Amino acid sequence: MLTAKRFKLKERTLAVEVLDGDRKAVSIPVGTILKVIPGAIAAGQTVDVLWGNRTLEMFACDVTMRGTEIIDPQSQGLNDGAAWKRGAG
Repeated sequence: MLTAKRFKLKERTLAVEVLDGDRKAVSIPVGTILKVIPGAIAAGQTVDVLWGNRTLEMFACDVTMRGTEIIDPQSQGLNDGAAWKRGAG
């Protein structure tokens, strides 16, 4: 499940933006950071992503193959050195 994960793009990638019912192709540049957000899922093939204040639809495989997941150390419990030192970890 990709929801709530963040990715940094390694390659320029296409997405689709829906504005007033019209679908428009959008080119997302290398280095862009995207966040996968809850949204409509077409048989697990597409995901909604947040790019700045824009919501776009992308193929899930484009996100995972053309992006690198950004791991947040705090969400992984890796930043709690104090608990480890106290013997709680």
